[in-house]
Parts: sequence; C-alpha cells; structure tokens
Amino acid sequence: MRPHNFSAGPSILPQEVMQQMSEALIEYGGTGLSILELSHRGELIEAMMEEAHSLVRELLQLPDNYGVAFLSGGATTQFALIPCNMLKNGGKAAYIDTGTWSTKAIANAKFYGDVDVVASSESESFVRVPKDYKVPQDASYFYVTSNNTIYGTQLHETPDSGSVPKVIDMSSDIFAKPFDASEYGLIFASAQKNVGPAGTTLVIVDQELLGKTGRTMPPMFDYQLHIKKRSALNTPPVLAIFGCLLTLRWIKKQGLANIETINKTKASLLYKEIDRNSMLYGKAVKEDRSIMNATFLLNDPALESTFLNMAQEANIVGIKGHRSVGGFRASMYNALSIESVKALIEVMQEFEHKYA
Repeated sequence: MRPHNFSAGPSILPQEVMQQMSEALIEYGGTGLSILELSHRGELIEAMMEEAHSLVRELLQLPDNYGVAFLSGGATTQFALIPCNMLKNGGKAAYIDTGTWSTKAIANAKFYGDVDVVASSESESFVRVPKDYKVPQDASYFYVTSNNTIYGTQLHETPDSGSVPKVIDMSSDIFAKPFDASEYGLIFASAQKNVGPAGTTLVIVDQELLGKTGRTMPPMFDYQLHIKKRSALNTPPVLAIFGCLLTLRWIKKQGLANIETINKTKASLLYKEIDRNSMLYGKAVKEDRSIMNATFLLNDPALESTFLNMAQEANIVGIKGHRSVGGFRASMYNALSIESVKALIEVMQEFEHKYA
C-alpha cells in the first residue's frame, strides 16, 4: 500500500501520471528510445511542448495577449527575473510580505530598484494575510503570494491594486480552483505541487507589460525571448514538462470546478478535527487558512515525536512542519485523496483518546 503522502513539495502526483512518466522513461512515441534521449528540436518533443502550452491556455482561458513559458530554476529564480523584466529603471515595485517566499522575493527585487512593502504580517509571525494597505499607483507592479506553504495562509480574494498590474506567486495553489487569470499581469508557479514534478516553473504573463523597463538584460533573463522560442531558448527540462503535460491532462479530465469542491471538502474535514481535538490547535487565523497546507501544533510539544510515530505507523508521511517553524503541516494538493485525509483524522482521534 502506498503511503498517504502529505509532503509540501515535491509532493504527491496522480498515480496515472507517474505510470505514464515511467513508461516514457523506457520508450516514447514508438521511437524505441527514452523521452530522455530525444532531441528537444525533434517533432515529437515539439508537439509535446506545444500541447503543454495549449492546455495551460485552455484551462485558464488565457487572453491572446498572454504568453506562456516553462522555465528552469524554480520559483526562486523568478523572484529575480520578475523585477528584471517588469521593474522600470528608477521606479519602484509594491509587495506584500506574508512570510518566507515573499520575503525572499522582496530581497531579490531590491537589486533592481526601490521596493515598497505596503503591508506585512511579520509582527504576528505570519499567521494572517494583511488586508489593510494601499498600493502606490506609480508602482511598476504589485506582488503577492497566493498561498504560503510554511505558515498555512492563503489569499482568498483577488487584491485591489487599482491600475497597477498584479504579479502573483501561485506555486502551491495554481489549478486548485477556477480563477480569472486576466486579473493578473503575471502568474508564476513552480511545478512540484499541483502542476507536475520538480524541474520546471510555469510563467504566464501579459506580454503588453514586457519590454518597458529601459533595462538591457542577458537573453536568458528575457521573458519575451522565452515566450517567442516556446520555452526552448535553451534545452528545456523535457521530462519535467512532460510530467506537467500529463498532470494538465489529468486536471482537464477532473475539471477545475470539481477539483475545487474536493479540495474544500478535504480542508473542511481536517480543520474541523483540528478545531475539535483537545490536543491540537491551528496556527493560521481561521479566515486566512490555506486549503492546500493545514498547519497545526500540539498543546503539549513534548508529545510531538509520539504523534509523528503514530502517523508513521498509519503509513502517513510528510506531516512534519517546515524546519523554520516546527509543528506539523498537512499538505492537501490536488492529487491527495479524501481517504488520506480521513486516515490522518483517525490518527488525531486516536492520539486524543490515548493522551488527553
């Protein structure tokens, strides 16, 4: 029996995706060769790449002016490439700081210009998403992180930035529900959660916002060139993108509305138990709780190893909290089943029964 995988990323993938990837590692497209051995300039791989781009456009109903690229370097690289491509020389960008990932993005943006941190929840240990702020209308863009995997908070409404283009890091909750992509100037997501395996990052950008910084940059930093070359400006991470294609096919088959319903059901079941259980309490404020990553603590920290051992005995993995904050974290990405959530709830109830 496969473990119940609550890992935060790299995380659980649909079984059929992993099966198809494993088959392609041996032989792909009737060539007798592995997908790892085929040229990225060849017809089969170009067709695979094109379908991946097209599915992103279809699932998010992207307007024609939006470009799509699968890039290397993870979301962390985009922390620097976004201001490189969008922060005007001599200008400023506005950011909300909701914890680790946005904090790193802010530090990177400072290499390219001024950064106005319009709101931060640092003083509250990032347990909530700031809501009382004003976005300066002379900013080149306004940057938010939709879901913080470490602190278990999530942005549940589209922020108001006036006429300033919005940039959003959706690494951990893209394709978790339907949303209006046209409300954002740029969307990016590292793949190792809901999109596919680690190794590539999806970037979606309104091309009308590019080429206006007054900055000269190396070709590999230029979003316009990556879009023009269909994610093959250099040799792309073919296997990772193929994994994304398979996952996108799976998402299309499930339907985004259905995926959202299931995700909300999983989160509701788990948070209900966290709130009921006398041995546990949630970390994030209720109104900002993440549907993807539920963070919680024990009332008695001395029992943490006991609880973790009970989970392991129930074939549950990946619930230990991020090393920077401790506690526990249950990540419930698209491919995680309701049955896995129920298995964790059973452990929580048994733990209470034994130690309350």
